[in-house]
Amino acid sequence: MSRSVDVAPVTAPPRAWLPPPSRIIVPVTALTADAPAPAPPRAAATARGLAALRRAAPALLAYAGVRALGLLVLAVWGAAAGRSPHKLLALRWDSLWYTRVAEGGYGHTVHLADGRVHPDLAFFPLLPWLERAGAALTPLAPEDAGLLVSSAASLLAAWGLYAIGALLGGRRAGVLLAVLWAALPVGIVQSMAYTESLFTALAAWSLYAVLTGRWVWAGSLAVLAGLTRPVGLAVVAAVWAGAVFAERRDRRTLFAVLVSPLGWLGYVVWVGVRTGSPTGYLDIQAQWGNGFDGGVAFAGFIWKNLTGPVFLAGVGLCAAVALLGWLYARCVRQGQPLPLLVYGGVVALLALTGSGYFGSKPRLLMPAFTLLLPAAVALARWRPARAVMLLGPVALASAAYGAFWLHGSGPP
Repeated sequence: MSRSVDVAPVTAPPRAWLPPPSRIIVPVTALTADAPAPAPPRAAATARGLAALRRAAPALLAYAGVRALGLLVLAVWGAAAGRSPHKLLALRWDSLWYTRVAEGGYGHTVHLADGRVHPDLAFFPLLPWLERAGAALTPLAPEDAGLLVSSAASLLAAWGLYAIGALLGGRRAGVLLAVLWAALPVGIVQSMAYTESLFTALAAWSLYAVLTGRWVWAGSLAVLAGLTRPVGLAVVAAVWAGAVFAERRDRRTLFAVLVSPLGWLGYVVWVGVRTGSPTGYLDIQAQWGNGFDGGVAFAGFIWKNLTGPVFLAGVGLCAAVALLGWLYARCVRQGQPLPLLVYGGVVALLALTGSGYFGSKPRLLMPAFTLLLPAAVALARWRPARAVMLLGPVALASAAYGAFWLHGSGPP
């Protein structure tokens, strides 16, 4: 039996990044006095939202299934190791800092034995704000509110990925893009009280708004993304790139351009005022060992592994960097819209050229979901059973690696 193909490769869309609208032919009988009255705007918007949710349901269910598998493996591993999965997800590393900010605001600093200091001003405020609101409105503790925010945001992120994939490659590509993101080796972070899921949800929907010409939404979501993580600059760059090459520019486009950087810029300026230095935020990041050095530190780390006793680790790092470059080249060849190319490129560039802790880089690359689109489009051409046979073991491997990771060094 011949194989059916319902997804074409991603090709460069029109400058407005939308397929041309179909002509709507209204029958004459629909204009008679007996025709039903049009639905109120709010009811029509609700109906459209429910219809969009029904279309995205396969992606959301598949995404939830992959993440549920990851949590199940983590629970079994934790039971065998005598450790609490709840603590691993909500009360370690960065999640503790977000909880402290949610409970008492900014002002907490850790003084290390080697003289370094780690101020909590390094952490952007949107997740702590949501944790505080969740704790105030529900019986949940702030860390549990963080888990709730992360869970809801991860589903919204999967929905946004589906929307972008379906727009550019068809509905099956949209489903597979969400599944691939869920099955990343460090996908367990999407279920932690971290900012990755929240940021990816805001970034994905901001990018979708750019692609569909919804500029007020694009700019507003970029503001929130900029309040979530430093890499919110990637969303700002994508909005600006979309506005520059948009087919139609008006006041809404200008609004998106002017508003989009205000979240990131507002927090950086506030930190500068609080510390009494215009470079206060950069100084705090330096205290944490973070900064931009063009990739010198990362290259040195790779070289140290290549010339040391863990030679294979260095080879693996080189292969990973080469894979990222190849994926980005595939995105370019498949004609991804410029805002997606800019966003994915900036996220990857900031992750690879930063001087921070090297174990964080897989987690920092997680929001670069646009790099997965070529694989999603390619898998969409396969028969569903064949795709499941491939993605099932990948999801299981991701679940096992996530459990192993959290029970070891885990994400910093």
